[in-house]
Amino acid sequence: MQVKINTKYPSVADLRIKAQSKMPKFAFEYLDGGCNNEDNLRKNTSDLRAVELVPEYLKSAVQVDLKTTLFGTTYDAPFGIAPIGLQGLMWPKAPEILAKAAFENNIPFILSTVTTSSIERIAELTEGKAWFQLYYPAQEAVRTDIINRASEVGCPVLVLLSDVPSFGFRPKDIRNGLAMPPKMSIQNFYEIIKRPEWAFKTLINGQPEFETLKPYMPKGLNLSQLAKFMDETFDGRLNEEKIKPIRDQWKGKIVLKGVASESDMDKAIRLGLDGVIISNHGGRQLDAGESTIKSLKKLKVKYQDKITLMMDSGLRNGPDIARTLAEGASFSFLGRSFMYGVGALGNQGATHTIELIKAELVQVMEQLGCDTPLALPQFLSK
Repeated sequence: MQVKINTKYPSVADLRIKAQSKMPKFAFEYLDGGCNNEDNLRKNTSDLRAVELVPEYLKSAVQVDLKTTLFGTTYDAPFGIAPIGLQGLMWPKAPEILAKAAFENNIPFILSTVTTSSIERIAELTEGKAWFQLYYPAQEAVRTDIINRASEVGCPVLVLLSDVPSFGFRPKDIRNGLAMPPKMSIQNFYEIIKRPEWAFKTLINGQPEFETLKPYMPKGLNLSQLAKFMDETFDGRLNEEKIKPIRDQWKGKIVLKGVASESDMDKAIRLGLDGVIISNHGGRQLDAGESTIKSLKKLKVKYQDKITLMMDSGLRNGPDIARTLAEGASFSFLGRSFMYGVGALGNQGATHTIELIKAELVQVMEQLGCDTPLALPQFLSK
């Protein structure tokens, strides 16, 4: 099999190890960790890995085509890059690197409201094709302006984040000083000194900031005031009354992210939303919650023909994508895998990871005898 990857890192697990060696401990643990005991973080992947597929060997040669149409756009693969906050803290210019690679490889990239690049910069790199994930602003004027900015640059899909009504309780981040307000301890300085490439590139590119939110921040805002600003700016708990004016304002597609229950599914359909991403925020919010693949298995029975079902959280590689699509998702998103790639290989890491995951997915489908992602459900073990 000929693949365009760095052969030193032929798996996401390899990229994770390399990224850990290059990123300061506080940055890597922010990326890699979950909430509380990290039970749901582990379940997301372990439950997904329990899904089995059955190959059909006695058939004609299969020509695998990964192209997948979603909301009227045909992408070159059935997966995209999930939104992640504070990406530039984990690796300098990470959102720009990922957005550019996603555009060049024709897969969707979702920009988070609280990452370190602006709506306008990402739109410039993607010719307006990036999706945008909205953390719900408490102030109507801020909400309206952010949505208008996303619309003006041509963003095709608005993703409404529903699973952060409160900040997750993440012991690693608290120990590392990444609670609000963030702290730079002696230990964190020591971690930075041990990671000279990260330190040098951060120095060159400047301290990461919430670029999309800059127009709404008071001038001269310091770190001690940041927590208050974030509390006053965002109202994480969504409801139907908050979503209705967004549906009226936004003329493109709207996706609700963080869905895990029939109640939320019913509301999404009643509101006229176009799709949902079944998600638990990568196991970072509710440790007692169920895994995303378990939610998908239950929800697809009633809703698969009523609204577009997608899934993130727990997926790491090509076989995981195959399992997810076989269980009924129309599309999938991965976050940590791509950040591992950028942390490991810098500017080349995003494209490497995309190519690696595509190669893995093609191999699984060839082995199964499956020529298109749409056909994967027929290979699900009963």
